[in-house]
Amino acid sequence: MGVFERYLSVWVGLAIVVGIVAGSLFPNYFSIIAQFEYAQVNFVIAVLIWLMIYPMMVQIDFSSIKDVGKKPKGLVLTLVINWLIKPFTMAFLGWLFFKVLFAEWVDPQTASEYIAGMILLGVAPCTAMVFVWSQMTKGDATYTLVQVSVNDLIMIFAFAPIAGFLLGMTNITVPWNTLLLSVLLYVLIPLVAGVITRKKLEKNQDTSKLNQFLAAMKPWSIIGLLSTVVLLFGLQSDTILSNPQAIVLIAIPLLIQTYGIFAIAYFLAKQMKLPHNIAAPACMIGTSNFFELAVAVAISLFGLHSGAALATVVGVLVEVPVMLSLVWFANRTRHWFG
Repeated sequence: MGVFERYLSVWVGLAIVVGIVAGSLFPNYFSIIAQFEYAQVNFVIAVLIWLMIYPMMVQIDFSSIKDVGKKPKGLVLTLVINWLIKPFTMAFLGWLFFKVLFAEWVDPQTASEYIAGMILLGVAPCTAMVFVWSQMTKGDATYTLVQVSVNDLIMIFAFAPIAGFLLGMTNITVPWNTLLLSVLLYVLIPLVAGVITRKKLEKNQDTSKLNQFLAAMKPWSIIGLLSTVVLLFGLQSDTILSNPQAIVLIAIPLLIQTYGIFAIAYFLAKQMKLPHNIAAPACMIGTSNFFELAVAVAISLFGLHSGAALATVVGVLVEVPVMLSLVWFANRTRHWFG
């Protein structure tokens, strides 16, 4: 790893600061960028995420997908964490902190909205950024693709019922266009582009051109990540700066949830004797969130300036630095898995 990659967490931290400062100093520019969206999906962010994911999709050897069924335990772990544990622990922590521990600092209506936003984050497993975390932990790219694809398929059917149950709402409205468009932009299009690129570069078992291409694309993938962070925090700078106390209160249970879920998943992965290149991405998928979908649903259900929308934004604030710390931990404990 070069100096830039080794200290990626530092550059991400700087990108967060740059984004917040730039968003507060030049709000008009970010307002223009915010207008390039459809169904709460911002196309500028989509392009940057695409820039991150595309090189990873090129690495996937699709001829080996048929062998994934021979190693089902990693997929089972992801599904159990995402759909049987994570949404319910998120709901419990939201209730514990905002109805009990923080009750004297937050009025009941706002507390309920914060809990709702946390629940929406908990029910939406990560679709896009997990490819970044998988690559950074040297995960099996093919297996990661299958894990994400299965989760996306389940999310189409399970998101609304689980969110509705935990929110106590029977008429929850899921913006299907947001969900489907996000899967299309963040998974399907880069996936197809990766297949075509790999097919053109890899001929007669010769991978030299493929390796040269991946080496050339590596810096652009990191640039895409940092640019995404700057843009996300620039777009949300007013929200973050206008209510710092609420940000801290919401961040506390989210941090406990994130590290707690990872600890549970990592422990189970070790007990199941999963190889590290499957265990690490499986835990990352279970830990990170599909924040684009959570933000869109929170806005459509509770409004742009609601406590629920704020909670999902804090989810974005917490996720990137926390996931980088978990990547560091996963890489340092690779020897635990043999």
